[in-house]
Formats: sequence, structure tokens, C-alpha cells
Amino acid sequence: MIVFTFPGQGSQKPGMGAPWVGHPSWELVGEASAAVGRDIEHLLLEAPADELTETRNAQAATFVLSLVVLDAIERLGVEPAAVAGHSLGEYTALVAAGALAFEEGATLVAERGEAMQAAGRERAGGMAAVLGLDDDAVEVACARVDGDVWVANYNAPGQVVVAGSPEAIDDLAALAKEAGAKKVLPVPVSGAFHTPFMAPARERLRKALAATDVRDPELPTYANVDAAPHTDAREWLGLLGAQLCSPVRWRQTLHRLHDDGFGTYVEVGPGTVLTGLAKRTVSGARVLSVSTPADLDRLLEALAAPPAGAVGAHEGEHLFATERLVVSPAAGLFSPAGGLDPGLRLEPGDVLGTVGDHEVRSPFSGVVMGVLAVDGERVTASQPIAWLRTS
Repeated sequence: MIVFTFPGQGSQKPGMGAPWVGHPSWELVGEASAAVGRDIEHLLLEAPADELTETRNAQAATFVLSLVVLDAIERLGVEPAAVAGHSLGEYTALVAAGALAFEEGATLVAERGEAMQAAGRERAGGMAAVLGLDDDAVEVACARVDGDVWVANYNAPGQVVVAGSPEAIDDLAALAKEAGAKKVLPVPVSGAFHTPFMAPARERLRKALAATDVRDPELPTYANVDAAPHTDAREWLGLLGAQLCSPVRWRQTLHRLHDDGFGTYVEVGPGTVLTGLAKRTVSGARVLSVSTPADLDRLLEALAAPPAGAVGAHEGEHLFATERLVVSPAAGLFSPAGGLDPGLRLEPGDVLGTVGDHEVRSPFSGVVMGVLAVDGERVTASQPIAWLRTS
């Protein structure tokens, strides 16, 4: 079974949206900008590192680009059996599971980012990654510090993130090294996330959640707070509020997914942080990531191959992984290009026709197996236009 995982703050980097410009899924960037009243395209294409690192910017940019990538994957017909997200990524996962509309998710993420940034200004704090100690040893070190420091992220075996006051983190670092930690590295964030320091942000977020239409997820969605799947909207209202001041139990989530039968982990969004954590945590898992359009082909090729250790393959596995749909970029009347018939070979960027004033271009190469819209048909955005096969 396939689970999609979505990254959190820290995966962003300048210019990370550039590979997606011109892809049909890029239209989500404009929709997000309109929903939150901010120029998300600027963050994804032009913002320098110091601007993009600000909490409100990092969260908005990572959320939107992750959903651009998700939309591109969905256009290929690949769907997960469950979803999970690391911290901010939990909101992306809930959109992917249908619990939040895209615009509602973008609005909540914008409010969350603003609230966390304000809480960081109200009470100075920081975070640090402790490498080479197990969970219990880090917890003991935190307890020995005469100050405010807590475990914030259980990321993977031997990788735990702590958060608290700068002075307490310094003391924790010394105790952790005495206990055998290989390194204690500062995390470039503006607050002590997932600790009691975020209480003011939690109260602000709870008000925003109360005004949001949160629906039951259509897929099991694994929560940071307890590493368990939840499909009840009422539970998610409480879980999202609690998440800001509770540790992210990502290692435990990966183990629970493994115990529940998931063998393929696909990181959807910028960076490969979660890919590395899954490789360290889940033995024998197939771990993949999609952050650029070039990764789409690699994803399909990987899914077409049987997992390591599998005996044989089910009929149709390879057919499924090599079939792709070209969808409409907008709503309107479809007019096919000349010669758009079964057997036609297409390359990325080739025009299949128009929908109103919009050209329908293929984002990938393949042979036309069938045309799914007729001349003059009124189609909707993302409606399939043609069916291709890559081999």
C-alpha cells in the first residue's frame, strides 16, 4: 500500500517553484494567492533565503508547492491509501484527504504561520537537532536541565529535535554530548515550536479552526500528536489545536504505518527530508520522493517495478504505471488540434487542442490511445482530454 507524506517547515529553498512554472498544476499558486491575499508566486520564485525562512513565508510556500506536486501526481492517476504530514505537512495531508478545501487549508496555514511567528516574538526560543542518542536519553537530558527545554520532534532513530529557551538549549547540548550524542545542531527557526512556548499561537489557531469547515477525511490521516490514523472531523479539530504545543511523533508514525501494512512511502513536496527519515526508520520499505516534474516519470517507473522481495507481479501493474491522462487546463469548449487520433506520438509541450483561449499541452511524452473529449464539448478544469501510453 502507498502512503503520501508531506514535508513541513525547513524543506523550503529559494526558487523551489521554478521547475513547475508552465506545468498545468501551477495554476494552484494563483488560486492560493487569491485565497490568502499574498503573492505566493513571489515566495516560490523570487524570495531570497532570509525572506523565505520567516515562519509565515516558509509555511505558506511549502504548503502550496506540496499541493502543486500532489495535483501533478493525481493527474497521472496515482493515489495513496493513506496520508500523513510532518508538522505543517499535516495541513497538506488533510487537504489531500478531502478534510479541508484547498482555499480553507491555505487560509488556515496563513493564520498558523502568522500566529507562530508572533508567538516566537513574544517569547524567544529556538530548536536544535540531537544526533546519535535514543529518545529516552534525550528526554532524560531535557529533564536534567534547569530551564525550559522539551523534545519537539521524534524524527527517526538517533535523531530527535528539542526546543525551548536559548539558554536551556545550550545546557541541553552539553548534557547530550556528555551522554554520547554525536552532534547537536541548531535548527534555523524563529521559535520553540511544538512546546508550551506556542500556547498563544494555539489559542489563535483554535479560533480559526472553529470558523473552518473541517470534514471527515476520505483517507486515513495519521496525526502527529498520537501517531494514529483518524477519520473523524471532530477529532481533527482537537488534534490540530494540540499539535502546536505537542511533539511531532514522526518516528512513531512511520512505525505505525509499517505495522498497518504500508510498504511504499512517497514524499510529496519540496526537499527529501522525510525520504531520509523513512529510510532510516522503516526497514525494507520502498521510499520515493517527488519534488520536481522530472520526478514524475521516476515515480511511475518505480511503481511499475515490483517491490524488493516481491514474487511475481499482478496482471495490469505495468499497464497502470505507464498510462497517463492529459487533462484540461480550464473550463470551456474543447477544440482538438488536427491529427489528434489514436497512434499519434506526443512529446512534452505538444498541443492537443484548445479549451476556450487556453492551449491543452501534454506535460509528458507518449502515444495517444484514445481521445476522451469531442470537438465542441464543454469540459471542466482537470477533465481528461486524452489517454496516453508511454510504451
